[in-house]
Amino acid sequence: MLELTSRSTSSFGRLGGQPIAIGAVALAVVLLGIGSITLWRAYTGTTPETDRVVASRQLQARTAQASEQLVEKTKGIEATQQESIDQLQVVQDQLLTVRRLLAAQQADTRKLSEQVGTLTESIDGLRQSFASAQASEPAAPSSSRKRSIRKSHAAKHRSSKSAKLRRGRSNG
Repeated sequence: MLELTSRSTSSFGRLGGQPIAIGAVALAVVLLGIGSITLWRAYTGTTPETDRVVASRQLQARTAQASEQLVEKTKGIEATQQESIDQLQVVQDQLLTVRRLLAAQQADTRKLSEQVGTLTESIDGLRQSFASAQASEPAAPSSSRKRSIRKSHAAKHRSSKSAKLRRGRSNG
C-alpha cells in the first residue's frame, strides 16, 4: 500500500512541479481564442455590440412610429364616435318629432271617429223620422206627386236646352 501512495504522490509532484508550463499553455490558449475572435470580427466587419445598438434604435423607431399610428387611429376613432353621437342625437330628435306627430294624428283620428259616430247617429235619426213621416202620409196625394214629377222633368228639360245654347254660342 505504501507503493500506491508513493506513486500517486509522485504524479502530483510531477504536475505540481510544472505549474508554470500549465499556466503558460492556458495563457496561450486564451490569447489564441481572443486573437481568433478579433480576426473573425475584423474579417466579417460586424460586431455584436453595434448590431445590438442598431437593432435597439430600429426598435425605438418602430415603437415611436407605432405610437404615432395609435395616436392617429385614436383621434380617428374619437372623431367617428363624435359623428356617431351627433347622428344619434339627430335621429332621436326626429323620433321625438315623429312621436309628437303620431300623437297629434291619433287625437285627430279620435275626434273624427267621434264626429263620424255623431253624424251616423244623426243620419239614422233622420232616416227614422223620414220613414215615420212617409208612413203617416196618406196614399191619396199621389196626384200631387205626379205633378211634382212633371215639374221636375220640365225643369231638367229647360236646363239641358240652356246648356246646349251656351255650348253653341261658345263654339260659334
